[in-house]
Amino acid sequence: MNLAVPVTQSQLMQILLNVSVIRPVFIWGAPGIGKSALVESFADQVGLPCVSLLGSQLAPEDIIGVPQIVDGKSQFCPPKMIARKEPYCLFLDELNACSQEVQKAFYSLIHERRIGDYHLPEGSIVIGAGNRAQDSAIVKPMSSALINRMFHVQLNVSFQDWISWAYENEIHPIVIEYLESRPDHLWSAPPKTEEPFSTPRSWHMLSDALREFGDNLSPEVVGILAGGSLTPAHATQFKAFYKNLSGKYQLNAILEGKISFPSAAEDRDVLYFLAQSFRAQIIKELPTRKDDISGNHRQFAHTVKKLIKDLSAISFEIAQLVVAKNEQSSNIPDWLMVEIVRDLPRLAVKDKG
Repeated sequence: MNLAVPVTQSQLMQILLNVSVIRPVFIWGAPGIGKSALVESFADQVGLPCVSLLGSQLAPEDIIGVPQIVDGKSQFCPPKMIARKEPYCLFLDELNACSQEVQKAFYSLIHERRIGDYHLPEGSIVIGAGNRAQDSAIVKPMSSALINRMFHVQLNVSFQDWISWAYENEIHPIVIEYLESRPDHLWSAPPKTEEPFSTPRSWHMLSDALREFGDNLSPEVVGILAGGSLTPAHATQFKAFYKNLSGKYQLNAILEGKISFPSAAEDRDVLYFLAQSFRAQIIKELPTRKDDISGNHRQFAHTVKKLIKDLSAISFEIAQLVVAKNEQSSNIPDWLMVEIVRDLPRLAVKDKG
């Protein structure tokens, strides 16, 4: 499911506070973006215990319970973890990974807040969550009847919300510093192949691993840890970023003309990282429309063109990566590209060698 208006983490909390108290809410979103953690945080904020059921591991009897003879009549006894006396937040995680039979077992629980003769205590909240089919996750089609019983939101990653959370939860400072320079690396779409990919959850995992190693970190170890957590391209750049932290090459110094891009063969990974950071800085600093250019923008654009010329003399291929169009991310302004092509026409030609 793709909803027309996605929400950020902070917006989702407001929706849960105002909607979930009267209607069940279903949260759609890619793996690893914090759906479960947000629900647990919400339950804590409203003072309710959170009971999580993992849909992919449930059978129908896990919901409706088992039959028992009472006064000569059969009566289903719901599980102890569901049949509580005090109000609570029932979180149905991976609800759309359930079999059709399990989905049917949820109908009355979601719509009428009951299982057989048992009714959820007054003040209880029901929230569901699941991944999307396009995320290469295990999902099953949800029946229209189940979809129609819930209010739906699609959660997207918000860098500002995540970075605020990261500071509050002591995420490793190197992870924070890297993502502040490359916020576009916080999340990447799940790949079609079996390999790690970057999400808020995987950055959290990397942070935990870095803390466990403490001071025993080397570029090689950092490369291994990043490679086991992140999108391969992001892992390569994170390793180069770490290597560059204690090195002599800093982007600000290059922009100020104090030093040049590294040209040694052993620094090629650092050069690649600096070039990608350079591209991100261009996109961040310069306006999309030429009519919005100020004097400072013009001065920065002049510096950019000079540095791209210097970079192309070291590595023409890496210089092309700075200016190349990318359908998956933002691109440098068209007006600047026109000036670059005018001054360095070879950069506009794809290398066919």
